[in-house]
Amino acid sequence: MSVETQPTSGSRQRIDKWLFFARMAKSRSLAQSHIQSGHVRINGERCNHPSQMVKPGDRIELKLERRDVVLVVRLAGERRGPYEEARLLYDDQSPPPDEAKRLTPYEQAIRATGAGRPTKKERRAIDRLMSDED
Repeated sequence: MSVETQPTSGSRQRIDKWLFFARMAKSRSLAQSHIQSGHVRINGERCNHPSQMVKPGDRIELKLERRDVVLVVRLAGERRGPYEEARLLYDDQSPPPDEAKRLTPYEQAIRATGAGRPTKKERRAIDRLMSDED
């Protein structure tokens, strides 16, 4: 089995195609919507048009749903290949993700005192308090 590699050309490419080939977006239309909604910056400047060209050495900042990504373009892509092939198109300079405290299943199931819907016992106590006020 031979591993195919992306071309070593130094050509320019549309940002929407590059994001699609680099597997940062599932489709070109999703890449275009990311760009038009202002979630993409090229060399620190907001990118508004999917037709804007990128070249090797450009720095792309992309705001995704769960994280922010900072990439430096290495190559222009020819096709949307597997992850190993797409990984050759960029250098990832993203900051490490914040270490969020992982809760155990038990901690997730426990409710904080007073949070959520009252129990039957608590509802009866509330009803008693309300009837005493009348």
